[in-house]
Amino acid sequence: MFFGLDGVEVGLIIVFLCLFGGILSGFPVAFAIGGAGVISFGIIAALDGAGLLIHQAIDTGSVMYSDLINSGIKAEDISVFRYPDLPRYEDAVFPRGWEHALDRNVSFIVNRMNERVLAGQSIETLLAVLMFVLMGITLERSKIANDLLTTMARVFGPLPGGLAVSVVVVGAFLAASTGIVGATVVTMGLLSLPTMLRNNYSPEIATGVIAASGTLGQIIPPSIVIVLLGTLAGDLYSSAQEARAIAAGCTDALTYLGEPAVVSVGTLFQAALLPGVLLALLYALYAFGYALFNPSKAPAVPMGTASDETITRGEGLTWFLGLPIALIVGMMLLGNLNVIGSQSLVVDSYSDIGEGASLRTNVSEECQVSMIELHGQEAWDLAVSQTAEIEAAGGVTESVKLSEEEITEAIAAKAKAAAPIGTGIAILSIIFTLILTTARGARPSADHRPIYIGLIGVVLGLIVDLLIIRPTTGAGATVLMMLIPWAITLYGCVHAAMMLAKNELIRVVFPPLVLIVAVLGSILGGITNPTPAAALGAGGAIMLAAYRRLRDEDKSPKVIIFSTLAVILMILIGVNFDLRVNQGDVNFETWVAFGLAYTAWLYAAFGLLFSCFVLYRAGILPPIVRETAKVTSMVFTILIGSQMLNLVVISFGGEHYIQQFLRSFDNEWTVFLIVMLVLFVLGFVLDFLEIIYIVIPIVGPVIYGGTFDPKWVTIMIAVNLQTSFLTPPFGFALFYLRGVAPKEVTTGHIYRGVAPFVLIQVGGLILLGLFPAIVTIIPDLIPN
Repeated sequence: MFFGLDGVEVGLIIVFLCLFGGILSGFPVAFAIGGAGVISFGIIAALDGAGLLIHQAIDTGSVMYSDLINSGIKAEDISVFRYPDLPRYEDAVFPRGWEHALDRNVSFIVNRMNERVLAGQSIETLLAVLMFVLMGITLERSKIANDLLTTMARVFGPLPGGLAVSVVVVGAFLAASTGIVGATVVTMGLLSLPTMLRNNYSPEIATGVIAASGTLGQIIPPSIVIVLLGTLAGDLYSSAQEARAIAAGCTDALTYLGEPAVVSVGTLFQAALLPGVLLALLYALYAFGYALFNPSKAPAVPMGTASDETITRGEGLTWFLGLPIALIVGMMLLGNLNVIGSQSLVVDSYSDIGEGASLRTNVSEECQVSMIELHGQEAWDLAVSQTAEIEAAGGVTESVKLSEEEITEAIAAKAKAAAPIGTGIAILSIIFTLILTTARGARPSADHRPIYIGLIGVVLGLIVDLLIIRPTTGAGATVLMMLIPWAITLYGCVHAAMMLAKNELIRVVFPPLVLIVAVLGSILGGITNPTPAAALGAGGAIMLAAYRRLRDEDKSPKVIIFSTLAVILMILIGVNFDLRVNQGDVNFETWVAFGLAYTAWLYAAFGLLFSCFVLYRAGILPPIVRETAKVTSMVFTILIGSQMLNLVVISFGGEHYIQQFLRSFDNEWTVFLIVMLVLFVLGFVLDFLEIIYIVIPIVGPVIYGGTFDPKWVTIMIAVNLQTSFLTPPFGFALFYLRGVAPKEVTTGHIYRGVAPFVLIQVGGLILLGLFPAIVTIIPDLIPN
């Protein structure tokens, strides 16, 4: 034995020493990881061939081992950590020779590259990384952060610690629109750090709040960390629960759990929203509290106003808070009273399939015992009674094709039960009303007659829908009936938009806010998965950057504005009309709708190409594309290199050894806390990409194979990984900030400034651990 250590333990030490040495050597991390795998395998193979690495394996032929098996203990639960007194025998770490291990590694790496990088199920999700990176870099180059920081400083500056709070707000905003930590930290470091220092902010609070706020992009959706972690978590959770079900004596996880063992990236985005907002709130509260106790180190700094209009407190509360809340609450109340609701008359041509029992009861005795232990005796008895009722009724009702008369009756029943006001028209009315009322509050001294005319149009539209439009009214006829009310409403909205454009806060915040709502709304609402949403975000970011460029050049951005309207028109037509023109019987209304939608699509595509031309002509697009290619290539190269390193660890039994150690603890919380502590410590020296692709696949089968909610486990890991950007001495955010900080700001200032925010991160982790509902409430409320 080497230094009294087991051969597998020595192999793990060699692997991690090679990995750390490669990273610290300054060689590109993406290649250092793969190189560390090759070098460590060579060293372990040489030591194993020389007979220096000896593995103490359990003697499965011994009497003591047989007694444990006969007592009902499963073989997978027996390890040297749980039963150290078991007889062992000496074996090589490569029992069949290093040549055989090398051959297996080469074949496995080819298969894994094909599954996870080239053509596997997760490749579509991984494409979202490319799109989100393009979106983030484009917005960063469009100088959106400049405007946001300036505007938020004017809003929050007069408060104690206002500049620090404005940095947190902008950090959260950029996190939701870009998700690129390096770009956010560098941009805010260049723009806000000199301003904060010039206004007598201490270097510690200034650097700490910038570094911490920049890392919010790692947890607030759309987060690249969650995309990468989610693709792994889905596979790990599914396979771990299948193994858990088989160990419990059941045939599969669906039988054992009573639900599919799946977790998607979209669900994780929903789960990450509240924790991200919570962290941003904790950062802002700390900055505000620090300023209250240390007013000389974070003073209030009046920096002008964001509008030339004087808005009283009463007007602000009425138009910006009270009225929007009243509108939304009123719509929800009317929805519960069925005044507002769906008017769709679409019915299925087949009857609904009968509902089965809550749990499968046709299982083995061992599986039954395990399911009762998991779900409880009451749930099992309920499932048994449900199964008995279903069998007494002749089995589960099958889905059958409905006759024409039955379909007609179903349509008539839906029409009778339909709400008087359609959901779509109600939502559009709320949006139009909010635009009009916000403009009224933002410009108190302006001529408000167009606003009131627009509001009259909204009321007329609701009256037309209530009195004239019926559920049986076609989409084309509905549009014709609503033309006059909508024309009146749009007249007011056009004037409202011109009023709002004069308010700097709205003008700066609104465009990226629309992009955030479009991207996150489509994902969180379950409308689409992250990849199409990321493509929408990338296209929107390009158009937004081109719009900003044309405004800087004093040129008309009408092409981009009309392209945006074309996208909205295309969506509205697609929602309200059946555009499937390849069917046999297509009426004139459908062809008109299809022609309009196709025309809008062509114009939107032209607008996107025009935006690319504007950015290319200005010399902005080429560096965006190059930087996107570099970041994406680094991510996928790290993915390939980490697979090589993982296979090396697997080849000599390192992964199995670590998992046996973790499973030797009877308490699931103990195992999870050990893993979280290891991840936190590794965050001092490893980037999140290395942790995700090297460490998580090793410990994942253990932490995802228990009773914890996979969404909660994944978000806890993501928040923990966020600290890897902040923890000295190798936190990447600290390096980014150090590179742009003035000479008077020392590395010590940065380390001391970031320390409280690392503690806040730990506090946030404790809060999420004590109150898991913070993570799970949104996914539970929004089906995905």
